[in-house]
Amino acid sequence: MNRPISYPDLIAVLREAQEFLAQPDNDFAWSTWAGAEQGLDELRGHIAALEAGQPPRRIRLETLFAPTGPLQEVGVGSGRGQEFLVMAKRFDAAMGIG
Repeated sequence: MNRPISYPDLIAVLREAQEFLAQPDNDFAWSTWAGAEQGLDELRGHIAALEAGQPPRRIRLETLFAPTGPLQEVGVGSGRGQEFLVMAKRFDAAMGIG
């Protein structure tokens, strides 16, 4: 059963994802982003919208954290797949999934 979204937790996970993407040794070859700045811009937009009280763009956020989504592709390609999985679990909890 799904639970309500925790906006503070969701924002915290998105900020964690920013730190994840900002690592200098990341490999973006398999992600949908051309590089870190494009991914960071997208995350900034989601955070700004949430902080302004807008409901999350749920399908886009879920796609970011999905298996073979851009965040996982960066994580796996950069040798940090396990770190991504831990972050994805926090995302699911913040979104009330599961």
